[in-house]
Amino acid sequence: MSAVKSYGITVRLGRIMDSVSVNKFRDNLKAIVDRAIGDHEPIKVTRRAGEDFIVMSAEDWEREQETLYVLQNSDLMQQIASSLATHSLGTGFTPDKEQLDEITGL
Repeated sequence: MSAVKSYGITVRLGRIMDSVSVNKFRDNLKAIVDRAIGDHEPIKVTRRAGEDFIVMSAEDWEREQETLYVLQNSDLMQQIASSLATHSLGTGFTPDKEQLDEITGL
């Protein structure tokens, strides 16, 4: 697994994923899809004479898209880096009880 550091934030890239042949995928479609959804891990399907593809849940795909959006947005990354810096120094925002109740919905 590799890592990229941006704005002082380290982001882990890539993951080791299970891989199955397209024939095994075809023969075990339901079980493989259920595993991808249940385990929240993508599964790579390999083909001898073509491009490989990935099977993952729609929820996980949407989460990945949100992550990519944040990582590609320099303003958001700068805000996150600033928040991490103030948190590390203990100078970040600390809500009072009323604000905390509002945030948590109590």
